[in-house]
Amino acid sequence: MSQRPAIVRIHESDSDAGARVTITLSYQDAEYVGSATGNPEITARPRLVGEATLRAVEQVTEGRVRLNLEAIATTSLGASQVAMAQVRLEGDRDTLVGSALLAETDRSAATVRAVLDAINRRLATVL
Repeated sequence: MSQRPAIVRIHESDSDAGARVTITLSYQDAEYVGSATGNPEITARPRLVGEATLRAVEQVTEGRVRLNLEAIATTSLGASQVAMAQVRLEGDRDTLVGSALLAETDRSAATVRAVLDAINRRLATVL
């Protein structure tokens, strides 16, 4: 049993209406799903992944928290690429920041991990 939400599945699809990202997280033997829709451009995908992740986390907390994605980005750090997320809990002044190493083959998973990294410590007080 995981003490923190863990990635189960990332599903991304495109249609004429735009892109849809669905993130499934597991927590205490249950699965929670969040999704986001928007701009299908590949440059907009990290934001959709981040938003979908936050919606899934809100499901984990049974609506006790509302999370806002302030920023999502990637940058070089030495020879590595890093995904970074800046998140704010609604009603809280603190900005939470997380990061994860980015692999060329799984950029979306790194984005999910960065979002979870930003909120995991604070989330522990809610769960």
